[in-house]
Amino acid sequence: MGGKDSRTVRDLRRSNRASVLRHLYFEGPLSRQELGPVTGLSSGSISNVVTELLAEGVLEAAGSVGSDGGRPRTLLRVAPRSACLIGVDVGETRVRVELFDLNLDEVARSEQPLDDGRHDAALVVQLVEKGLASVLARVGPPTGPLLGVGVGVPGIVERRSDVGAVVHGQTIGWDAVPLEAMLRESAGLPEGGAQGGGHRVPLHIDNGAKTLGQAEMWFGAGRGARDAVIALIGSGVGACVVTGGEPYGGASRGAGEWGHTVLCVGGRRCRCGARGCLEAYVGARAVIERWREAGGEPGADDEESALAGLLAAAQGEGARARVAAEVLAETAEYLGAGIADLVNLFNPERIVIGGWAGLLLGPQLLPAVREATDAYALRYPAARTAVEMCRLGPDAVTVGAATLPLRRFLDGGGSPPPGVALSV
Repeated sequence: MGGKDSRTVRDLRRSNRASVLRHLYFEGPLSRQELGPVTGLSSGSISNVVTELLAEGVLEAAGSVGSDGGRPRTLLRVAPRSACLIGVDVGETRVRVELFDLNLDEVARSEQPLDDGRHDAALVVQLVEKGLASVLARVGPPTGPLLGVGVGVPGIVERRSDVGAVVHGQTIGWDAVPLEAMLRESAGLPEGGAQGGGHRVPLHIDNGAKTLGQAEMWFGAGRGARDAVIALIGSGVGACVVTGGEPYGGASRGAGEWGHTVLCVGGRRCRCGARGCLEAYVGARAVIERWREAGGEPGADDEESALAGLLAAAQGEGARARVAAEVLAETAEYLGAGIADLVNLFNPERIVIGGWAGLLLGPQLLPAVREATDAYALRYPAARTAVEMCRLGPDAVTVGAATLPLRRFLDGGGSPPPGVALSV
């Protein structure tokens, strides 16, 4: 005998709203008639949900299309200015804060440099606070309720009932940093709405590679795939593993630390303290160091300029160009070997290379990376895995961070946090 459905009327209503809202968000604009087949809801349920969401300002008309001899059908879409979101990327050299409308179009941005790449937790919180104040000060007129703040960080994020999100970032010296509590206490998050009430703005913290992964799965190269790996390559290396359409976190949400899989036993020293990690060979800092050891002259102090210099040097002539080309060829092989491990372990449909260093190196190295992947991976899964470049660019981590509160909003059927309105 089947179990009794324990859903309440409120649960059913929320589920119906969520279904309509998700289809309009990702596939819209659509008419009421088109919503029926894709959601599986009756015309009456569609009408009730649409009427509610229009009245709340979450949806708006987006023109009309003709029908076969009948009245034109009104197209509906999610109203982009009905709410806003904030995404924060705690990166390797800076803290970026962006305010987005509901379509994830940028409204305002602030970047605060991390001097010498220092990641002192108190300093990071101060820079987030400064960035939040900057983007909120530049908003006008009001953009609707603030749905929440998403933060992408380097390291493993643990959820604790007493202090919220705690970050274990071994490569940046963070050992169980209670980041959520620190941000709540110091970062100037908006509290309450026009009438107050003490409601806290939802704060979501996750690993930066996972936020990148969600952005690429929703809007970029991973869209439409059920099983994929989104790789983030910067100074460090990480990955978001997606299985069955959902990010995989493992027993303690530590899955995806691909950069700390061992490529060479007893090999190069990694930032994490171990030897032979993939990151110690293909991370931007490691690539530049290998170039220097081979006799190259990076010159520039910042990693992005030095990496660009390596690519430029490889296009020249003479001994300097040969050294640079050899370093890039080795990097492509190391990266291909690391990607082969992902192919053999997870058998994904796609592997997407992103991160600022991945985007910089990828266009030149991608053919050699694919060749190395095929050489090191098992033939059957390798032949069924596409290795592609990220499509969202260097802002993908920030966009992905903003999808954390957006996902909660969509899953909740478009109900914003109570009383949380931007007052500017």
